[in-house]
Amino acid sequence: MLKQFLSRLPRKALKGDSGGDSGSPRTTTPRSSSRTVPSGLSGTPRSNGGLSNANNNSNHNHPGQAQQRPSGPKRMSSAVFPASVVAGIEPLVPFKDVPGSEKMNLFVSKVSLCCVTFDFTDPAKNSIEKDVKRQTLLELVEFVSSASMKFSEPAILATCRMCAINLFRVFPPNYRSNSGGGGGENEDDEPTFDPAWPHLQIVYELLLKFVTSSCLDAKVAKKYIDHAFILRLLELFDSDDPRERDCLKTILHRVYGKFMVHRPFIRKSMNNIFYKFLFEIERHNGIAELLEIFGSIISGFAFPLKEEHRIFLWRVLIPLHKPKNLGSYFQQLSYCVTQFIEKEPKLASLVIKGLLKYWPITSSQKEVMFLGELEEILEAVNMVEFQKVMVPLFCRIASSINSSHFQVSERALFFWNNDHIVNLIAHNRQAILPIILPALEKNAHNHWNQAVLNLTLNVRKMFLEMDDQLFLSIHAQYMEEEARQSSEAKKRKEAWERLENAASLQPVTGNTAVLVTPRATKIAC
Repeated sequence: MLKQFLSRLPRKALKGDSGGDSGSPRTTTPRSSSRTVPSGLSGTPRSNGGLSNANNNSNHNHPGQAQQRPSGPKRMSSAVFPASVVAGIEPLVPFKDVPGSEKMNLFVSKVSLCCVTFDFTDPAKNSIEKDVKRQTLLELVEFVSSASMKFSEPAILATCRMCAINLFRVFPPNYRSNSGGGGGENEDDEPTFDPAWPHLQIVYELLLKFVTSSCLDAKVAKKYIDHAFILRLLELFDSDDPRERDCLKTILHRVYGKFMVHRPFIRKSMNNIFYKFLFEIERHNGIAELLEIFGSIISGFAFPLKEEHRIFLWRVLIPLHKPKNLGSYFQQLSYCVTQFIEKEPKLASLVIKGLLKYWPITSSQKEVMFLGELEEILEAVNMVEFQKVMVPLFCRIASSINSSHFQVSERALFFWNNDHIVNLIAHNRQAILPIILPALEKNAHNHWNQAVLNLTLNVRKMFLEMDDQLFLSIHAQYMEEEARQSSEAKKRKEAWERLENAASLQPVTGNTAVLVTPRATKIAC
């Protein structure tokens, strides 16, 4: 009797493992830990929770029989791989070996198999299991790329769940420092690459192919690619790996295009990331990628712009010029701003006022960026909007022309190489020339850089040819003003000399302060 009882235990255990086997794949919620392959696949069960499954199976068997198992399966079981593979049952068959009616069921099984995760910090650990998973992922990518049938709801659920398990993770504290990445001072620091990237790249490729597939029904998929899924996807943009951020950028853009119902939520969630970056932490690795996505979104806005979009321009895009790491995302930011102006030219004066508000005073590098963006904006501005801001704008440009940093001065003088800007200046020369001419004269007499001197003389010549009478009149006023200021400066100097002489004749008594003249200081030295 005892032998008969022991002989039945393995069959019962196997039967228990495949008890959920049926003609259709078993669907579970995202919290489920196992899936079952359909009976058409030789009754081969697959599981996600390999370690727990293997332990449960061993608990159901008699200790005597557990000792009869070979050592190989035990080693693989500890690798957290599906128990069915460990037990020596044949792995999942290729898609080409099953009929068309069973391919979607096989797809669900293979996706469920890939829910097992591994530690990639040690390349030698679980190398066989990692290779099996890698090959399965590559097979899934190929299947999704060439899919000709609609993805079933269990297939959509399984794919979203697998991507969430493999991709969604919290970056450890040592993954980045407060001064590293795209939000710190040391922008030249080497980024930290995830050792699991070769594996993650395939998962990202699978998700991208899946989202863009014509066989994916957006009405069904929106239940699983939901707000929670999108939020977790956005959190990954803070990855220190630029390759991962590039994949995320493409995927999120495709999600925005396919799921129209999620568009307002995606924009709102991206705005929240920008607000947090601006007003709380001032560091985030994915600002450039998020702005690049927004650039393509803005190009699709309808005219007239909604109030929501104008608020985004004023509260997000303009303040994004303030952070010290502007250079890491300036190109994408400038593109977004110019897209708004092309959509609605009336916003040009608003944008220029915002740039003047956040104009850098101590950073020459940022000032050069601002001047470059100003030129792009002025290329698209019309005469009415230009006249609203030309006085404060050219006061700032005049200040940049007189900058001792030659790149700033040179970049400001380059404005006169743009035909559209020169045309705007020519039509408003009565107001602009009195502001610019003093800066040009100071540069012509005092600037140390020869290239800046040559550019200054060229701009001066352009104004003279534009309206010689106006130029000579304003130049005469400038010379009179210079003479008056020189005379006042001379009078002030003489007054101070008289005061110094009078103070030096007073007797020194007690704790009376003694005036030390520059001449006395030189003698003492």
